[in-house]
Amino acid sequence: MIKILYEDNHLIAVYKPAGVLVQGDKSGDKCLMDEVKEYLKDKYNKPGNVFLGLVHRLDRNVQGIVLFAKTSKGASRLSEQWREHTVEKIYHAVVVGVPPMEKDRLVHWLIKDENKNKTTVYDHQITGSQPAELFYEVIKSNKKYSLLKIKLGTGRSHQIRSQLAFIGSPIMGDVKYGNAEVLPGQAIALAATSLGFNLATGAERKIIEVSTPKEWAKYYV
Repeated sequence: MIKILYEDNHLIAVYKPAGVLVQGDKSGDKCLMDEVKEYLKDKYNKPGNVFLGLVHRLDRNVQGIVLFAKTSKGASRLSEQWREHTVEKIYHAVVVGVPPMEKDRLVHWLIKDENKNKTTVYDHQITGSQPAELFYEVIKSNKKYSLLKIKLGTGRSHQIRSQLAFIGSPIMGDVKYGNAEVLPGQAIALAATSLGFNLATGAERKIIEVSTPKEWAKYYV
């Protein structure tokens, strides 16, 4: 059952569980876009194809808020905000150990290997690399694991996962970036928990928030 977090005439925000694709791929597995289209088709009795604009993604093993556009106007307004970096994205993650600082700004240079679907991090600019910035803060920790609040300055592929692993704090369950633990449901302990943006009509600011998954607490409390 799809979980709707917000809906108006132009936009719809839903909760993506871990293990679900945002957009279909060669696997043929059912994706979130298909589910949202079915929901809109049923709710509004729409014949034929339903328009749904994709403006951002979450990795398959990440859970949290995904925002779609229901109209071309909504898609245009959202895409503009993403390009201009006016969308505020907050994540929470459980990482192994304790990061070097209680709060910090991380700036690195990333290169994505599309064939391996993996990002490599550098502490200096090299040919073909893109700058990446994030801010983190330790919310709770028992030294073995820590809950972090993360704010993105840029939106690079696998940015949070690779940057945190680079400083020695890989996300729990993220085998690709150095943690050997495997969580159920193809999940890693990373969730998109807050999204701030302007609505498609006017300049009204909307913030959508969700809680961190309850099952995470057993690790860091």
